[in-house]
Amino acid sequence: MSTQRPSATSGAALAAFVIFVWSATFVNTKALLADFTALEILGIRFAAAWVALWAIHPRGMGPLRSRDEALFAAAGLSGATVYQMLENVAIHFTNASNVSILVATSPLFAAAMSRLLLGERAFTARFLTGCALALGGVVLVSLGGVHALHFNPLGDALALGAAISWGVYSAAVTVINRRGWHPVAAIRRAFFWALVFMLPLFAFAMAAPETADKLSCTVTLASAANAARFARLANIGNLAFLGLLASAFCFVAWNKACESLGTVRCSLGLYLIPAVAFFIAHVFLGETLPAAGVVGAVLVLAGVAVAGLPNRRHRQEVLNRQSNGDGH
Repeated sequence: MSTQRPSATSGAALAAFVIFVWSATFVNTKALLADFTALEILGIRFAAAWVALWAIHPRGMGPLRSRDEALFAAAGLSGATVYQMLENVAIHFTNASNVSILVATSPLFAAAMSRLLLGERAFTARFLTGCALALGGVVLVSLGGVHALHFNPLGDALALGAAISWGVYSAAVTVINRRGWHPVAAIRRAFFWALVFMLPLFAFAMAAPETADKLSCTVTLASAANAARFARLANIGNLAFLGLLASAFCFVAWNKACESLGTVRCSLGLYLIPAVAFFIAHVFLGETLPAAGVVGAVLVLAGVAVAGLPNRRHRQEVLNRQSNGDGH
């Protein structure tokens, strides 16, 4: 992928494609959970992505300062290891509707982290109004007008922790983009650290299999069982989709989109994931399409449009950067 800063149009197109792919991952993960645990899927997914990114761009990043290494470690820990595990484990303690609603607060935490850690002016009346509309739409989509929220303190806290973790990742992405590293090499470095931070999880799965089983964190080492599940073409296809497309390509593409649109504005697209997943599940899994869900999807689109509209000051800043040839 090019290291040149994408235009706003191409950045929006990249973000839209990533949102669609990430929305579809729920279908792939649901299918894989019949043969794999959440931890196994996580490890295989990001290991495959790391290898793929090496194949695409085998050049190293050169010597890094300790604070740069810490930045990539923070990105890998927050955007991959912690976010994915908290989201997956949360579903074991609370229902999927709660998780999708709470995780959908990620754009708010992305704005909060940009404000707290980077000093950016992220909150405006328009942004908060759009977020409120979008979040209301997510609630309608997630509940479908049928189910009620059933609170579980532990599960809901884990889901909220996932949203906060993505906010940290969003701040890390902003700094990484400002440093001008090659996007493939940068994401590969973050994935390396994500895999390092997964090692204690695998150690826990081996040391306490009974507890790990309750969290879908066990690891199967039996050769016969592994041969059987890896022999299924559907499993190979789903793992390849998650590793090569949803992780390797989409994380790089997401960073490029954030560089073009701004991390906070780009993160607004995350509100669309439950709505898009809602329609994908209807098409591919035959799930019902309640009217409340359709109304919710419309609200999500409206909210993202309202919150994502750049104000006059932002448009002028973009024009100034373009006229000066400054990519940051």
